[in-house]
Amino acid sequence: MTERQNQTTASAPQAIKLPEPGVPRIRNVNWSGTRALYVKEVRRFMKVQLQTIWAPSVTTLLYLIIFTVALGGQGRTVLGVPFAEFIAPGLIMMGMIQNAFANSSFGMLVGKIQGTIVDYLMPPISTMELLFAQVAAAMTRGLFVGFAISLAIFLWPGVHLNIEHPWAIMAFGLLGTMFVSFLGVMTSIWAEKFDHAAAITNFVIAPLSLLSGTFYSVDRLSPMFQAISHANPFFYAISGFRYGFLSVADTEVLRGLIVLTGLNIVLGVICYKLLRSGWKIRP
Repeated sequence: MTERQNQTTASAPQAIKLPEPGVPRIRNVNWSGTRALYVKEVRRFMKVQLQTIWAPSVTTLLYLIIFTVALGGQGRTVLGVPFAEFIAPGLIMMGMIQNAFANSSFGMLVGKIQGTIVDYLMPPISTMELLFAQVAAAMTRGLFVGFAISLAIFLWPGVHLNIEHPWAIMAFGLLGTMFVSFLGVMTSIWAEKFDHAAAITNFVIAPLSLLSGTFYSVDRLSPMFQAISHANPFFYAISGFRYGFLSVADTEVLRGLIVLTGLNIVLGVICYKLLRSGWKIRP
C-alpha cells in the first residue's frame, strides 16, 4: 500500500508555484511588449504612407526645383560644389527631421485627446521600454522619408550625389532623427490639444530646420548670424549629413557628433523623468 501511494505521488504533476502578488514576472527587458508597441506605431503611419512617406518627397523636390531652376541656381557653386548638389543632402535631412518630430509628437497626444492613453500606461512595459518604442518608431519614419526623398532626388536630372562617407550619413541621420524624436515625445507629453503641437512645429521646428544652412553656407553670414547658426542643433545634423555625400561641411564633423550626442543624452533623461513622473499623462 505504501509503495502504491509513493508511485501515485511520484506520477502526479507537481503544482505550479505562482509568484507572490506584486512580484514582476518579467524581470528583464520585455522585448515582446516593446516590439508590439513599436510595430503599432509603425503601422499607424504606414497605413497612410502616401501622406506620411511619399508626400514629403514631392514637397522636397519642389524645393529643389524652385532653388535650382526658378532662382537660376544651376550655374552657382557653394563650397566648391554645384548648388543643387549642395542643397540636396540638406533637403533630405530636413525632411527626415520634420517627419520624425511629427510622428513622435502625435502618438501620446492622440491618446490623451481620444482617451486611449491607457493603451500606453496599462501594458506591462517599463518607462524606458515605452520611450524606446516611441523614439524608434519616429526614427523609422524619418529614415523611410529620407529614403523616399533620396530616391526622388536621384531621379531628378542634373543632381549627382555620391556616398563618400557612409558612416557620417548613418551617424548624423540617426542622431538627428533621435534628437527631434525626443523633442516630439516632450511635446506630446506637454501638449493638451493639436494646436499646441502645431505651434511647436510652426514656431520651433520649421524655423530651426530652414535656418540651419540647408540653402546656404554659414561661412557667408556675418559673425553674429554665424554664432546664431552654431547654436542651432539642426545645423550640426545637416552639416554632418552633407559631409557624408560631399566631403565638405560648414563645421567640424567631430564637433557635430559631440554636440548631438550630448543633446540626445540630456533630452533622453528629461523624457524618461517626465514619463516616469506621469506629468500630464496620468489622471
